This record gives sequence, structure tokens and C-alpha cells, in this order.
Amino acid sequence: MSNATLQLDGRSLALEDLRPCLEGTSLGIEFSGATLDRVDAARGLVDEAVQSGQVVYGLTTGFGRLKNVAIESADLQTLQRNLVLSHCCGVGDPLSRGEVRATMVLRMNGLSRGHSGVRRELLLTLKRLFEKGFVPYVPEQGSVGASGDLAPLAHLSAAMMGHGRAFIAGEAEPLPAAEALARVGESPVVLEAKEGLALINGTEVMKGIGSLCLLRAQNLSKAVDAIAALSLEALFGSVKPFDPRLADLKGHAGHARTSANVRSLLAGSEVLASHVDCDRVQDPYCLRCVPQIHGAFKAALEHVCDIFAGELNGVTDNPILFADTHEVISAGQFHGQPVSMVMDYLALASCTLANVSERRIEQLVNPDLSALPPFLTPAPGLNSGLMIAQVAAASLASENKSLAHPASVDTIPTSANQEDHVSMGVTAARKARAILDNVERVLAIEWLCAAQGREFNKQLKAGAGPQAAHDLLRTRVAALEDDRYLADDIEAATEMVANGQLVAAVDAALPTGLQA
Repeated sequence: MSNATLQLDGRSLALEDLRPCLEGTSLGIEFSGATLDRVDAARGLVDEAVQSGQVVYGLTTGFGRLKNVAIESADLQTLQRNLVLSHCCGVGDPLSRGEVRATMVLRMNGLSRGHSGVRRELLLTLKRLFEKGFVPYVPEQGSVGASGDLAPLAHLSAAMMGHGRAFIAGEAEPLPAAEALARVGESPVVLEAKEGLALINGTEVMKGIGSLCLLRAQNLSKAVDAIAALSLEALFGSVKPFDPRLADLKGHAGHARTSANVRSLLAGSEVLASHVDCDRVQDPYCLRCVPQIHGAFKAALEHVCDIFAGELNGVTDNPILFADTHEVISAGQFHGQPVSMVMDYLALASCTLANVSERRIEQLVNPDLSALPPFLTPAPGLNSGLMIAQVAAASLASENKSLAHPASVDTIPTSANQEDHVSMGVTAARKARAILDNVERVLAIEWLCAAQGREFNKQLKAGAGPQAAHDLLRTRVAALEDDRYLADDIEAATEMVANGQLVAAVDAALPTGLQA
């Protein structure tokens, strides 16, 4: 049984609807009668063109540079089969099952809009395969992002046809696709005119990867405020830079949301109140400028989400059919530049979170800066404490700087120069994903250090938010007394950051939840 059912109509899909794909929970799909009627109407145009012998690109011709080669109607099934199989040139590691499932939802959503010319039977087959846990094995490299994500979408389509490999529920390793289909009670799909092209033209892979990145980034936008608040407690920082009047003077909504989050987290803190009159005039920037730095990330994330709100419901194959006017229009809907550019923006913005978090880690472990024991160990010298945890964070933050090089500025012409400008959208999305992996780990290390810093001043009550963060961590990671194998601690903290447990625990301790 599905935990949730999603109605797809090509118009109303929202980012949050893809959360089951991120979390690995089941999801049912429904299409209304009106949606299927639109699909039928567009298919009618394809059938008319085939029956009349018209030469229409993508319906009765070859593809790309071979657009002028007319194909006999008796060969149209073979044409679609050849198209898909010849495009299965993906390489590298596979996309995660969640990313492929998100791609499948997006592909069904675009086809359901009724401008792609597929049969309703194909759409319903996609639905059944998705609901039965059939997940094609899709190599993550090999797309240039125009004419869409050809290679990865071809692998997705080929698996439905019984070629390549696929995962099924309950199996850790992929099976031959024909065997996987049989195991879920399905036969290989036979594609009719236009259907192979409709399946492999599009930006669904870059959007699938990107959508799950955005859901993760929304979680991190809250988690980073919670962890920074715990660091403020550990370092006896000041709450004054989070005054709402300063946000008003700045005129920046992300700044305002960050400040509101931190004020809520620190409400009632005895730690900060104890240092209101200390002789430290100003905190270092990594504490004092949290509203500006985290706020800039929030603004970037909001912009990327705004772009995706439209892209999630976009029709991105080619040619496009308009059943109401009997038109077939070749265009560039498959070009991924809008997605590629904002994935680069998300990547760049995410780097900033790791950069500032690593600087707070340095403040925590460096006794010349923190007024805490060296490297946060009760017995420095004999013990190295969290010395090398900071080194690991520095390594990750530095690696992100290389990954942040924009993909969207690159282009290599393909298909005999027919496709002379491409987006590199999947590359941009994959780089954003890799950066988010690193950010989650850096934030986890800051969380470990900040919680350890609090161990030296536990007599002072922390704010409700930082205390909840500290207490959650201690359910998996004990306070550090003597040196121990720390990789497991980092892994446990990273898991709780990434899966949303940290944000959930902090939200439960506050009157209102944190804002992304």
C-alpha cells in the first residue's frame, strides 16, 4: 500500500510532492480522466500524421542531423527502438533510486500535460512500473543537457523495454531489465511512433537530481541556524547582531528569517545572559555575521525554488503537439539552461555554509580564540580531542571550492553541430549534490564540536533550541573524555543532520518551527 497518492496533471506538481522519493517511502500515482483525454487528443495528431504519410520531424523522420530522412510507417516501431538503444551511452555510477524515481514522476507529469503525443497506455505503464518499485539502472554521466538528458533518459526507457538493468523492491543489486520486469509482472514495452523521442527528450534527470538537492538544502537552511546557535552558546557569543531592527535596516528577507530563527533558538539562554557585560567588544564574523551569511544562502535557495516551481511542470520534449489547433511545432523545450544556471547558484551558495561553519569549528577548537580547553578535550596533550575533526572540515570546505566551478558556462556542440549550444545541466545538478554531501558533513562536525564545547559550562542553562540539539546528539554520540575512533561520531551526526532529525528535534522544542 502507498503511504501517499499524488495526482499528476502536468500543472500542479510541487517540490514537496517529491519528498517520498528522497525519503524512500512509497507513493501512488493517479491521473484524472481529463488528463488522459488530453493525452489521447495529442496522440490523435501522431496517428493522423502516420496514417496520412506526412513527413513530420520526430514522428516520421530520423533525429538530430538525420532530421530530413523520412521513415516508412512499417519501420516506425523499429525507429523508436533504435533511437532509445543507440542513446544508451551513459557511464559512471548509477543515480540513486530516489533520483530515478523523482525523474520518473517528472517524466509522467510532463507527458500528462497532453503535448507529447504518447499513448495513454504508455503513461499508465509508467505508473504501474513506478508503483511496483521498478527502478531503472541509470548511469549518472553522459548528458550534456540538450537535447535534454538523452543518455540517462534512454537508459530509463530501455529498462522498460527489457534492455539494460533495473532495481526492484527488496533487491539490493540490479537485475537484468527483462528479469526485473517479469518479477513485477510486466512485459517489455513496445514503443510506437514518437514515443521513444518523447521519453528521452527532456530535462527530467537534471530536475530529478536538482529537486532532491533542493529538499536537502531546505533542511540545511534550518539546521545551520540551529547548529550556529549551539556554537554561540558554547563560545558565549552575543545575540545582539540578531536584533530585528538590524534586519529591517538591511532590507533582506533572508537576513530577517535567520535572525528570527536564532532569537527563537536562544530564547531563555542563561549562557548568553551571563556574558552580556563581558569585555569582548565584538564576536568574530563567523558568529556576528550569521544573519548576513546564512541569510544570503536563504535568498539563493528561495530563488532556485522559484525557478523550479515552473520547471517541475514544464513540457520539455520535442516536437510539441497542440491538439486544439492541429499543430506540431519543433522548438527547444529540452534545453536545460534555466536548471543548469540555478543549480550552479545553489552549489555556490551551499559552499558558503560549509565555509562559515568551518570557521566556527576553528573558533571552538582553538584555545587562543575560544577560552575553552584545547581541541575541546578535558586532558589535552595526552589527548588530541577534536583537532583533526577541524582538519576534515577544512578539507571538505576546500573541496567544495573546486566543485563550485560553474557547469552552465560550458558548452560543447554535439550531433554534427546540430546541437551547437548545450547546458551541462546534469553536471551542474551532480556538482550541487556533491557539495551538499560535504556541507552536511561539515555541519555535523560543527555540531560535534559545539556540543562538546557546552560540556565545559553545563551549569548554565542553554536556550531551548541549542539544548534540544545537544540532547539529540547525545542519544548517539557520548561526550568526549578520552580520544576515541571519531569517524563513527561524524557519521552518526551527519546522518541526523541529513535525515532531518536535528531540525525535527529543534522544531519540537520551539514555539514555532524554524524558517528555511
